[in-house]
Amino acid sequence: MKLLFDQNLSRKLVTRLADIFPDSSHVQFEGMTEADDSDIWEFAKVQEFCIVTQDADFAERSRLNGSPPKVLWLRCGNAPTSRVEARLRSGAETIQEFMRNASLDCLEIY
Repeated sequence: MKLLFDQNLSRKLVTRLADIFPDSSHVQFEGMTEADDSDIWEFAKVQEFCIVTQDADFAERSRLNGSPPKVLWLRCGNAPTSRVEARLRSGAETIQEFMRNASLDCLEIY
């Protein structure tokens, strides 16, 4: 399962979570630091990434367009990277189920 971390999240998450989410990336690593949401959406769709973001815009786009790509919307506010990592680790099983379920487009994680 490939996650694409949005600009509003630390790029350190890629290496910190590589054991449970291998092949993940960050928009910065993909040369998309200045890309707009539409470009990130299309990139994630083509490359089969799930977008991980704190940005409500991607969740809204998911509601309007469906998936792919799927969206993990982190609703934990401006949390430290360690807390974001912990939430993704504790929700790993739920995230895997979400990724397998073709009828779900967006998963909110609090």
